[in-house]
Amino acid sequence: MRRSRGFLSDEAVGENMAFARLVAILGMMLVGATAASAQDFGVAEIRGGFLAHSVDEKGPGGELLNFTRWEDISVELLFRSPDADLFRWIGSPKPNLGATVNFGGRESMIHLGLTWQVPVFDTPVFIEGTFGGALHNGALTNANAPARDLGCSLLFYESAGIGMNVSDNATVMLAWEHASSANICAPNRGLTNIGVKVGYKF
Repeated sequence: MRRSRGFLSDEAVGENMAFARLVAILGMMLVGATAASAQDFGVAEIRGGFLAHSVDEKGPGGELLNFTRWEDISVELLFRSPDADLFRWIGSPKPNLGATVNFGGRESMIHLGLTWQVPVFDTPVFIEGTFGGALHNGALTNANAPARDLGCSLLFYESAGIGMNVSDNATVMLAWEHASSANICAPNRGLTNIGVKVGYKF
């Protein structure tokens, strides 16, 4: 990909759409295989959802948060927390593997991290946060807005959400995710997406 020539060129859009389709197909295959034998893989929950892309890129009316680009599909696997002293010492987080696939010719990414989840008192509501890393297919420099100059190919990944256990197996969550280089690379525009995810717990 010629990342220095503007992210929304016809060539770049075509390459990004091909990447998005590939990640989506692999994600569906992985989810299908995991759903068939989730216990064998140690999967605790499968999630999917829709996200508004780069919501902090102002819209045509100058909105502070722009929810016009509902272009992202999110697929996520949460694994059971390993029964190890280190994981218990840091609060028993769950390993998290996921992908955010953009179908608008903009940035897609795969991410890996650890997810902490805390119930809100004695209610079905919970809050959670994730920290890890992400690999993206976006522009490093000279992107055309609303695409981003992300600086590095490998970024830090953070997410947060508030959700609800709607049954013993089903969850729904309002989710925020952000990927950036923490100014290790320049430029560092970062990428912020917000949306809704639903999950199935095993």
